[in-house]
Amino acid sequence: MATVKLGFIVQRPPYKSENPKLALTHAIASQSVEMYLNDGDLVTADLAFVGDGVLNCLKNQKAMDKYGLTSTESHIKSALMLDLSVMVCKEDLERFGLSEDDVVLDAEEFGADMVTKVVPYSEIAKMMEDSNHLLFF
Repeated sequence: MATVKLGFIVQRPPYKSENPKLALTHAIASQSVEMYLNDGDLVTADLAFVGDGVLNCLKNQKAMDKYGLTSTESHIKSALMLDLSVMVCKEDLERFGLSEDDVVLDAEEFGADMVTKVVPYSEIAKMMEDSNHLLFF
């Protein structure tokens, strides 16, 4: 039984770039590969928002209302619904004057059991060390 661990690191703000949303899309899509795996093999994905990337996690985005686009907030909720580990760097939130109350922490309305974890950077660094493949966005 083999497990491939993917680490998606989002470090860009949600403005003027599709990179952060691509990170979420790829992390979510990584969970559909099980049909191509041998029995017992797994692909797991961890998402971490660091630096300016923590701005992607803000609650109450109005992308659908204003632009007719799915928001990054809804992508984060979809990731939680698929039981992906979502982490937000505590130090970077504090740098922007934000707290846990300002970010997407759960997707209860989708029936998700997973929650976003606000963690110190040291936990994100540990996740990166434990990953087989790292993707930076």
